[in-house]
Amino acid sequence: MADPSVKTRRHHRYELLRWTLLGVAVVVLVVFLAAQRQSVDVSYGRSPAATVKLDEGSAGELSDASVPSVAEMTALVAAEPVVRLPGAIARWDEQRVREVAGDGSVRILVAPPGLDEDERERVRDVENATVRVIGTEVSGGLYQAVPDDLPGWRAQFATADVTGQLVALIAKLRDAPSPADQDGLRWREPTGRELAAVAADLRSTGLHLGAGATLTRVPGGAARNAFPDGARYVALPAQPFGEPVPRYGPALAELFPGTPIVVMYGLWIEYHGPAADEFAELAGASFYGQFGGRLSRYDYPQGNVLTAWLNRVTDLRYSGVFDRPLPYRPIDPLRVALPALPWIFAGCVATFLILSVRALRRPDGVGVRRGDPGRGGTPARLAGLTALAVEMSLLTDSRSNPALTRGIVKLQAARAALDGKLPDRHVRTLLHEASDELDDAARTLGVASYRPDLYLRGRLS
Repeated sequence: MADPSVKTRRHHRYELLRWTLLGVAVVVLVVFLAAQRQSVDVSYGRSPAATVKLDEGSAGELSDASVPSVAEMTALVAAEPVVRLPGAIARWDEQRVREVAGDGSVRILVAPPGLDEDERERVRDVENATVRVIGTEVSGGLYQAVPDDLPGWRAQFATADVTGQLVALIAKLRDAPSPADQDGLRWREPTGRELAAVAADLRSTGLHLGAGATLTRVPGGAARNAFPDGARYVALPAQPFGEPVPRYGPALAELFPGTPIVVMYGLWIEYHGPAADEFAELAGASFYGQFGGRLSRYDYPQGNVLTAWLNRVTDLRYSGVFDRPLPYRPIDPLRVALPALPWIFAGCVATFLILSVRALRRPDGVGVRRGDPGRGGTPARLAGLTALAVEMSLLTDSRSNPALTRGIVKLQAARAALDGKLPDRHVRTLLHEASDELDDAARTLGVASYRPDLYLRGRLS
């Protein structure tokens, strides 16, 4: 005859395995269902670039400049075809504008950048002005003229040249054909002396500040995100209108091969260096296409503009648009394991059901003997209700899940009471309560075959 103590230990191990499998199945199911709420991430990595705040006055873009009253500006415009208010920066090719303006009826009012909304509104209220220029923002009537390519933005933000916008707007207002676009910026090679002075600063500090530039330092965090291996920066003030501009970028790229070179002319930013052919145009078009309107009417410091541009470069690096190594992204264990979770769940449930069936078919068991009145059917009922709970867990929804959860808790308490050899009445009470909860869940689901009495009758018959 087998030793009862050995039989008891074997039974406890058997039961521990069975309920452990059920617990693993429940945990896997919860994790899998929770993961279904995750949103789709279409980027290669999440960009750490800071979000640019666009509230007026939040980035030092308002200047001390002001404008006269509407009546005063109206009188000035009536007296002169072109009125330039103090602080105005916009320039244009007078010959080209005169040719398209024709008879001299076009009146142009030019205001400084950095005005707040009230002052800009006063400029717009000057009704006898055909064209209004605020900073380098050109508008008139119902129209606003803006560049639509890199040469146009470059001329506007490097030299405050608004010739193209003025010509296009006046032609539209006069219903005349718009002349062909012309690149208003002329380049020249820097002299040896100019290049030597800039290169010396870049070798020593990585930054050259030209006289008149408003940049004081390179924004460290944004620069590290954009160019982790480092870059060299040149900041120059807005260039004189109509004069050739020294093109430092290509010359510096030859002096510092493999190093990103960033050159600022006023609010215009040039990029030269690795992948310049495919990268510079995209960075410039996306940046000035989004922020060109704000840059044209406000008086942003160069440091703020450079920070925003570096953030855009960071976004492009993380977007994966170039076939280049991307920043390291740690592996997400959940996403890696997610495809395997349904199989793990199915395996645990299948094994639990097999073990439960074996438990029901055992001719004898520890603490469950045929001669033990009152307790012979309790383990079988517990196993049957447990199998029912597992099957129901695959179909429950938000309405039926609370009742199922309460039923599982009652079944676990009944199992603990049975293993602890508590009074049979207590075990049957817990099973009765669990049966009621499962019956409630089955009725909520609308599946009659899952009502405990019907389920157990069919299972034990």
